[in-house]
Amino acid sequence: MLQQSTFQFFRELRQNNNKAWFDLNRPRYEEVKKDYHRLTAELLQRMQAVEPALSHLQVKDCIFRINRDIRFSKNKDPYKTHLSIIMTPFGKRMEFAGYYLHIDEAEGSFAGGGLYMPMPEALKKVRTELSNFYEDFVEIIQSPSFKATYQDLDREDGMVLSRPPKGYTEDNPAIEYLKFKSFTATQPLAKDQLTNPSCIDNVVSTLKDLKPFVDFLNRALREN
Repeated sequence: MLQQSTFQFFRELRQNNNKAWFDLNRPRYEEVKKDYHRLTAELLQRMQAVEPALSHLQVKDCIFRINRDIRFSKNKDPYKTHLSIIMTPFGKRMEFAGYYLHIDEAEGSFAGGGLYMPMPEALKKVRTELSNFYEDFVEIIQSPSFKATYQDLDREDGMVLSRPPKGYTEDNPAIEYLKFKSFTATQPLAKDQLTNPSCIDNVVSTLKDLKPFVDFLNRALREN
């Protein structure tokens, strides 16, 4: 579980997102980092039992620096105000599907995964797999465990085409999902789910139901 002090640190950082404040509070951040790494290690160990393909990963393969890349951003705040953990069979290579935990008290925390905003070639591979093996896909997303946890894939604004993608027609059985530009499923997490002793149980219970979905996406990315 995460310590209340970790959330308090980020509350203050959101109000003081500058190097001077951060340097003054660096000892507090070091404790936050320990908390973050400890949570990651516990979650990774549990998820490795669910997904053997994660067995080679270490904590360093799943975590992110607090420093923001501000080179191409209008937001010049130097530090992130959230924590995130990613677990894929290929480390931090975002071109493959995986499992994700996002912790942000202000904007909302969630657990889930899949493939977020794939590049054109990867998107083409997923659409080919969807069209050719739509029955497999439907079986996965309509399974009782997936529907109980996620209901359906995420439908973010701007992430679903209004018309069929090039090469597909409206009468394709998979057309509803072929229009997707991002393939993720997420479940919100309340703060008290992250700060109590059952935190890891809560997150693993949410993520384990994604395994067939993640496997389907990675099969497409590896084989096509």
